[in-house]
Amino acid sequence: MDPDLDVDENSVLVLQNCGPKGYPGMAEVGNMGLPPKLLERGITDMVRISDARMSGTAYGTVVLHISPEAAVGGPLALVQDGDMVELDVEARRLHLDVTEEELKRRREQWTSKLSIPAGGYQKMYVEHVMQASEGADLDFLVGCRGTTVTRESH
Repeated sequence: MDPDLDVDENSVLVLQNCGPKGYPGMAEVGNMGLPPKLLERGITDMVRISDARMSGTAYGTVVLHISPEAAVGGPLALVQDGDMVELDVEARRLHLDVTEEELKRRREQWTSKLSIPAGGYQKMYVEHVMQASEGADLDFLVGCRGTTVTRESH
Protein backbone atom coordinates (compact mmCIF):
# COMPACT_ATOMS: atom_id res chain seq x y z
CA MET A 1 0.00 0.00 0.00
CA ASP A 2 3.00 2.30 0.44
CA PRO A 3 3.04 4.83 -2.42
CA ASP A 4 6.84 4.85 -2.22
CA LEU A 5 7.03 1.10 -2.92
CA ASP A 6 9.54 0.63 -5.75
CA VAL A 7 7.29 -1.32 -8.17
CA ASP A 8 5.77 -0.74 -11.56
CA GLU A 9 3.74 -2.80 -14.06
CA ASN A 10 6.89 -4.72 -15.05
CA SER A 11 7.63 -5.83 -11.48
CA VAL A 12 6.93 -9.26 -10.07
CA LEU A 13 5.40 -9.41 -6.58
CA VAL A 14 6.64 -12.32 -4.46
CA LEU A 15 4.91 -13.64 -1.32
CA GLN A 16 7.03 -16.07 0.72
CA ASN A 17 6.48 -18.41 3.67
CA CYS A 18 2.82 -19.26 3.06
CA GLY A 19 3.15 -22.91 2.04
CA PRO A 20 2.08 -26.05 3.94
CA LYS A 21 4.70 -25.68 6.68
CA GLY A 22 5.33 -21.94 6.58
CA TYR A 23 1.88 -20.62 7.25
CA PRO A 24 1.21 -23.46 8.47
CA GLY A 25 -1.69 -25.11 6.74
CA MET A 26 -1.37 -23.43 3.35
CA ALA A 27 -4.35 -21.16 3.87
CA GLU A 28 -5.79 -19.06 1.05
CA VAL A 29 -3.52 -16.07 1.59
CA GLY A 30 -1.97 -15.84 -1.88
CA ASN A 31 -4.48 -13.30 -3.17
CA MET A 32 -2.08 -10.38 -3.46
CA GLY A 33 -3.81 -7.22 -4.53
CA LEU A 34 -2.08 -4.77 -6.82
CA PRO A 35 -0.50 -1.71 -5.24
CA PRO A 36 -2.97 1.22 -5.24
CA LYS A 37 -0.48 3.46 -7.04
CA LEU A 38 -0.59 1.07 -10.02
CA LEU A 39 -4.36 0.67 -9.92
CA GLU A 40 -4.65 4.46 -10.05
CA ARG A 41 -2.62 4.38 -13.29
CA GLY A 42 -5.02 1.85 -14.82
CA ILE A 43 -2.77 -1.20 -14.36
CA THR A 44 -5.07 -4.18 -13.82
CA ASP A 45 -2.64 -7.11 -13.68
CA MET A 46 0.95 -7.98 -12.91
CA VAL A 47 2.82 -11.21 -12.21
CA ARG A 48 2.52 -12.47 -8.65
CA ILE A 49 4.35 -15.54 -7.32
CA SER A 50 3.89 -17.40 -4.04
CA ASP A 51 4.16 -20.69 -2.22
CA ALA A 52 0.60 -20.01 -0.99
CA ARG A 53 -2.75 -20.94 -2.44
CA MET A 54 -5.67 -18.61 -3.13
CA SER A 55 -9.36 -18.65 -3.83
CA GLY A 56 -10.55 -19.72 -7.26
CA THR A 57 -12.49 -16.48 -7.42
CA ALA A 58 -9.27 -14.44 -7.51
CA TYR A 59 -7.87 -13.15 -10.79
CA GLY A 60 -4.78 -12.34 -12.76
CA THR A 61 -1.36 -13.69 -13.60
CA VAL A 62 -0.47 -15.64 -10.49
CA VAL A 63 1.89 -18.58 -10.00
CA LEU A 64 1.06 -20.44 -6.80
CA HIS A 65 2.06 -23.55 -4.85
CA ILE A 66 5.78 -22.89 -5.50
CA SER A 67 7.51 -25.97 -4.17
CA PRO A 68 9.58 -26.57 -2.17
CA GLU A 69 8.26 -23.63 -0.20
CA ALA A 70 10.34 -20.76 1.16
CA ALA A 71 9.95 -21.88 4.79
CA VAL A 72 12.00 -25.02 4.12
CA GLY A 73 14.61 -23.29 2.00
CA GLY A 74 13.07 -23.68 -1.45
CA PRO A 75 14.21 -21.34 -4.23
CA LEU A 76 11.54 -18.77 -3.30
CA ALA A 77 13.38 -18.22 0.00
CA LEU A 78 16.36 -16.88 -1.95
CA VAL A 79 14.48 -14.18 -3.90
CA GLN A 80 15.43 -10.64 -2.90
CA ASP A 81 14.16 -7.18 -3.81
CA GLY A 82 15.47 -6.15 -7.21
CA ASP A 83 16.02 -9.68 -8.55
CA MET A 84 14.94 -10.36 -12.13
CA VAL A 85 12.35 -13.12 -12.42
CA GLU A 86 11.36 -14.59 -15.77
CA LEU A 87 7.99 -16.26 -16.34
CA ASP A 88 7.41 -18.08 -19.62
CA VAL A 89 3.97 -19.67 -19.33
CA GLU A 90 4.10 -21.34 -22.74
CA ALA A 91 7.39 -23.07 -21.91
CA ARG A 92 6.24 -23.71 -18.29
CA ARG A 93 9.38 -21.97 -17.03
CA LEU A 94 9.91 -19.84 -13.97
CA HIS A 95 13.48 -18.61 -13.56
CA LEU A 96 15.24 -16.52 -10.95
CA ASP A 97 17.90 -14.70 -12.95
CA VAL A 98 20.66 -14.74 -10.33
CA THR A 99 24.10 -16.31 -10.77
CA GLU A 100 24.82 -19.71 -9.24
CA GLU A 101 27.53 -18.09 -7.13
CA GLU A 102 25.06 -15.57 -5.69
CA LEU A 103 22.46 -18.29 -5.05
CA LYS A 104 25.11 -20.35 -3.25
CA ARG A 105 26.01 -17.34 -1.08
CA ARG A 106 22.33 -16.74 -0.28
CA ARG A 107 21.78 -20.42 0.58
CA GLU A 108 24.72 -20.32 2.96
CA GLN A 109 23.32 -17.22 4.70
CA TRP A 110 19.71 -18.42 4.75
CA THR A 111 18.17 -19.44 8.07
CA SER A 112 14.73 -20.92 8.52
CA LYS A 113 12.04 -18.78 10.09
CA LEU A 114 9.88 -21.87 10.49
CA SER A 115 8.33 -22.07 13.93
CA ILE A 116 7.57 -25.59 15.09
CA PRO A 117 4.93 -25.65 17.82
CA ALA A 118 5.80 -27.31 21.12
CA GLY A 119 3.24 -30.08 20.80
CA GLY A 120 -0.15 -31.25 19.68
CA TYR A 121 -1.65 -31.56 16.24
CA GLN A 122 0.04 -28.43 14.90
CA LYS A 123 3.50 -29.82 15.79
CA MET A 124 2.66 -33.15 14.17
CA TYR A 125 1.34 -31.36 11.09
CA VAL A 126 4.41 -29.13 10.58
CA GLU A 127 6.78 -32.05 11.10
CA HIS A 128 4.95 -34.38 8.70
CA VAL A 129 3.17 -32.34 6.03
CA MET A 130 4.62 -32.80 2.56
CA GLN A 131 5.15 -30.06 -0.01
CA ALA A 132 2.39 -28.77 -2.30
CA SER A 133 3.88 -30.63 -5.27
CA GLU A 134 3.31 -33.83 -3.30
CA GLY A 135 -0.27 -32.98 -2.35
CA ALA A 136 0.41 -31.34 1.04
CA ASP A 137 -0.53 -34.68 2.60
CA LEU A 138 0.86 -36.08 5.85
CA ASP A 139 3.84 -38.31 5.02
CA PHE A 140 2.70 -41.14 7.31
CA LEU A 141 -0.64 -41.41 5.49
CA VAL A 142 0.80 -41.93 2.02
CA GLY A 143 -0.24 -45.33 0.71
CA CYS A 144 -2.56 -46.01 3.67
CA ARG A 145 -5.85 -45.04 2.06
CA GLY A 146 -7.92 -46.43 -0.74
CA THR A 147 -9.19 -44.40 -3.64
CA THR A 148 -12.86 -45.39 -3.52
CA VAL A 149 -15.33 -42.62 -2.79
CA THR A 150 -18.16 -44.40 -0.97
CA ARG A 151 -20.81 -41.72 -1.45
CA GLU A 152 -21.61 -38.67 -3.52
CA SER A 153 -19.20 -36.00 -2.38
CA HIS A 154 -20.73 -32.89 -3.97
